Amino acid sequence: MSHSLSQSSHRLISKLATPKLQTEGGGFLVRKVIGTVIPNCDPILMLDHIGPVVYKPGEALGAPDHPHRGFETVTYLIDGGVKHQDSAGNKGILKPGWVQWMTAGKGVVHSEMPTDDIMENGGKSEGFQLWVNLPAKFKMIEPRYQDTPPEKIPIVKTEDNRVTIKVISGECRGVNAVIETKIPITMLDIHLEAGSTFTYTIPTSHNGFCYVWRGAGFLGHNQMPAHMGQVGLLSETGSEFMIRAEDGQDCHALLIAGKPIKEPIVNYGPFVMNTQEEILQAIEDYRAGKLGQIPGEAERLRQTEAAQALHKKNKNNS
Repeated sequence: MSHSLSQSSHRLISKLATPKLQTEGGGFLVRKVIGTVIPNCDPILMLDHIGPVVYKPGEALGAPDHPHRGFETVTYLIDGGVKHQDSAGNKGILKPGWVQWMTAGKGVVHSEMPTDDIMENGGKSEGFQLWVNLPAKFKMIEPRYQDTPPEKIPIVKTEDNRVTIKVISGECRGVNAVIETKIPITMLDIHLEAGSTFTYTIPTSHNGFCYVWRGAGFLGHNQMPAHMGQVGLLSETGSEFMIRAEDGQDCHALLIAGKPIKEPIVNYGPFVMNTQEEILQAIEDYRAGKLGQIPGEAERLRQTEAAQALHKKNKNNS
């Protein structure tokens, strides 16, 4: 760290929060990192930390057919497997380390279900879903997918080799992500070995937060102690952000920052627009089938209900 930097150039943690661990559906363990204790962080609408959970055979849950319009969804998988498909005919399988950056734009119906392997054999499941808002000019663009395997995600190491950074979006130390974003967004997955430190310069105009998803460390130049499941909101001023792992354990953290859009937000479940009229239009278009549909909807619903029932039965018997 350069000692010539003035105190004002440091990004501090203005708020440290602990999202509540909640159960959704039939057993989705979710921490609403952004979206509850911190309502939003323009342009980030939401960050869910899903899991970690170990499913027994037949218990794994997904998100059957649901629509999106007006924003982007980012799925980053740590463990498990997700089989996705949509009303535009896109389909694929996400495995550990994969990132899917989906620009919903004018709208799609999307399904994210557990892979056959996890349904049959059970297994560990963990990942993140990030919602990135789009400005009015991009809300009705054509949908786009960027499914990116781990080997294509650039990795940066610090000089001492004690910090490893996956550059999911944006840039880090001169290395650019392969994923393209509609607005400037930085998403870094940082793994710090015990006692190591990492500094990163964030544009002063960008909002941001840092979420510790495993281990423990100290966030910002005010060194706020944070453990697994805690999020630090970055101060509005300054540029250089610092994170340090605890001496006794490693720290895994997501650093996410973006240029605020500063437009009105009206959201209704899976639709995020600028006006109430646009939301009503989205609902009308969805009901009229204009966002399309995916063959096999009834089977995915049946699979989800069966998994929920089995999860409940196993829980009652344990």
